[in-house]
Amino acid sequence: MTQSLQWNTDGERWPHRDHSRFVNAAGLRWHVQLFDTNVNLPVVLLLHGTGASTHSWRELICLLVPHFRVLALDLPGHAFTDMPAGGGNSQLMSLPGMAKAIGELLDSLHVDPALIIGHSAGAAIAVRMSLDGVAAPRHIVSINGALQPLGGLAGQVFSPVARLMSALPFVPTLFSRQAAQPSVLQKLIASTGSTLDAEGTALYGQLVSNPGHAAGALAMMANWDLPQLAMDLPRLATPLSLMVGSQDHTVPPRQAVRLVAQWPASSARAAPQLVTLPGLGHLAHEEQPPLVAQHVLAFFNGPAAC
Repeated sequence: MTQSLQWNTDGERWPHRDHSRFVNAAGLRWHVQLFDTNVNLPVVLLLHGTGASTHSWRELICLLVPHFRVLALDLPGHAFTDMPAGGGNSQLMSLPGMAKAIGELLDSLHVDPALIIGHSAGAAIAVRMSLDGVAAPRHIVSINGALQPLGGLAGQVFSPVARLMSALPFVPTLFSRQAAQPSVLQKLIASTGSTLDAEGTALYGQLVSNPGHAAGALAMMANWDLPQLAMDLPRLATPLSLMVGSQDHTVPPRQAVRLVAQWPASSARAAPQLVTLPGLGHLAHEEQPPLVAQHVLAFFNGPAAC
């Protein structure tokens, strides 16, 4: 079994540790962070992307708390949430599987999110949750969402390579050893088109240098089915808004532009709103949390929110 992050040691200085708790649902022990000071406020669910964790929302959470009850979680196999039995071969690591499992987690917490914010693959999970009826939010906000298949050669080899790497037990350890090197970590972050502060860089370093977390990220990538999601997307009845960093090197910004332009007139919902964030990369919500929070409030409450 690949070694995972340990809460008593690795989590000793985790952002918002006082709001962390562990919950059993869908056969997993989940790490969640709940900011529940005002029961009269609507709930926002935050879903991070592949290879990230609750830490990626650390500053945005503080800006959302006055307006929402906030629930953040570590996805299966990431950071402090269990990898399912069967690892990368588990159906739970697929988009429908994760959507269903998160739905069971929400039921166990008696939480019904009015808003779901998903970053990258987290946006895909948010959409899948709504399509599959495991959540009924009033709005979904996608931040550099991975909602369409990768084009070109990358799209042809990405999933097969991820499946191969996920199946080889020594790969996560090799990856984590390489990623622990400061120069490699800096290149990984730079490859997203984003610039992070020292704290953000250190937290990603802590994650990617852990073999268990690396195994979770690989398993998630190996089980993506973005072509099916893209086919189902026009059935989405929940309002969807897209935030796109103009310098995103991970999910090409043109994908969001194309998604809006090609949205079928026969769809259950009008084409998504699209906002471009100039100069920001894939980790835009970590680079400029106030700007992202401003747009989130505008999407959810209307232009008067800003």
